[in-house]
Amino acid sequence: MFTTRIGLGCMGFSQAYGPADDEQSILTIRAALDHGVTLLDTAMSYGAGHNERLVGRAIAGRRGEAVLATKFGIVRGPDGVRLDAHPDRVRDYCDASLRRLGVDVIDLYYLHRIDPTVPIEDTVGAMAALVAAGKVGRLGLSEVDPASFARAAAVHPIAAVQLEWSLAWREPERDIIPAARAGGAAIVAYSPLGRGLLTGALPAGPFEPGDFRAGDPRFAGETLAANLTVVEALRSTASAYGVSPGQLALAWLLAQGDDVVPIPGTRDPSRIAANAAAAELVLRPADLAFLDGLAWHGDRRSFAAYGTSRST
Repeated sequence: MFTTRIGLGCMGFSQAYGPADDEQSILTIRAALDHGVTLLDTAMSYGAGHNERLVGRAIAGRRGEAVLATKFGIVRGPDGVRLDAHPDRVRDYCDASLRRLGVDVIDLYYLHRIDPTVPIEDTVGAMAALVAAGKVGRLGLSEVDPASFARAAAVHPIAAVQLEWSLAWREPERDIIPAARAGGAAIVAYSPLGRGLLTGALPAGPFEPGDFRAGDPRFAGETLAANLTVVEALRSTASAYGVSPGQLALAWLLAQGDDVVPIPGTRDPSRIAANAAAAELVLRPADLAFLDGLAWHGDRRSFAAYGTSRST
């Protein structure tokens, strides 16, 4: 399904990390295609449709080079953010995404979040109808638990599960990653650079207005100071390979299996090549063991319920 080991997460072009420039964003997406980074990950909720339109502009004339993944189920509007995965509205959400992207088929269509008011079997049944209609290639689930994954997969094959996974956030390894692998699903890892923490290049001073990391406990006070100390250990190992800490973090994630596809985001076209190059880095067993043993600090915000501060 994927023609690259590393994709591009597009959310930051429209929300969560402060203001962005559309023309620069389009250049970044096209740079990804130029470097063989074909998986472009967006969602109808990112910027309330803005992100899909932006991706559509960027791939105009280059549709054949891109694997398009988008999501439905989180609705942003004037009244805030809500979940909606009712089967009667799934086709309309898909059609709206197709129009914004300017394409005839979505390669990978995710349920962004489970709607607690709707049985997941009903939602996935409506998604399966999109595959039968030729509007969607394959189905995915984002931030799902093992039991819900099994229920969904009983209705239609699930090609990919998307979740936050990085050196700095290992919890999915306990449950959903083994369950997804057992079901034959690829693992698409968002925030593989720990929301910028693992790059060793966080902004100096406070985050910009609109940057959601300001509310993440891993980026505050003593917890951040402790994490930055760990980043220095990461930097030292990266230096031995002649790469950046971010490249090392991506290489560690890729080493977890051929079914893993990280989707780092960036607004800088020049960083695309560096991220893509991480796929060529082979880490020594001793260094993999060292990285496995690093102790990161803090917990990401509770994702038990969706709130207006929730991202991706």
